[in-house]
Amino acid sequence: MEEGRGKKEEFVDLRQRTKAFALRVIRLYVSLPKRTEAQVIGKQLLRSGTSVGANYREAYRARSKAEYISTVGISLREVEETGYWFELLVEAGIVPENKLRSLQQECGELTAIFVSSIKKAKRSSSRGGAE
Repeated sequence: MEEGRGKKEEFVDLRQRTKAFALRVIRLYVSLPKRTEAQVIGKQLLRSGTSVGANYREAYRARSKAEYISTVGISLREVEETGYWFELLVEAGIVPENKLRSLQQECGELTAIFVSSIKKAKRSSSRGGAE
């Protein structure tokens, strides 16, 4: 946790950030070519990219540390899946890499945040919940 900031502010920031990520994924999906392969990959991307934030919002309301860890873990899996679909779009020649670079960077940053959050929560729970 950043010094001077509470957990609630961090949650709000990450909730907004994951929502902005979802909106960017939606805009990307809308811009994809109407070819079958682009649409199939695009629908997978749309599902995983928009579920990152939805699952993170669930984590905000977790009733226990274990539930929080589990739900953030789902967000982590979804953001990693989203990264996979980005890679396929580029490697299949559907979208130029330069058009996805900032989305891929955000995907990587969200992955790092979720991994860190899970590790921190696990350390906290192994110490009996003391921070």
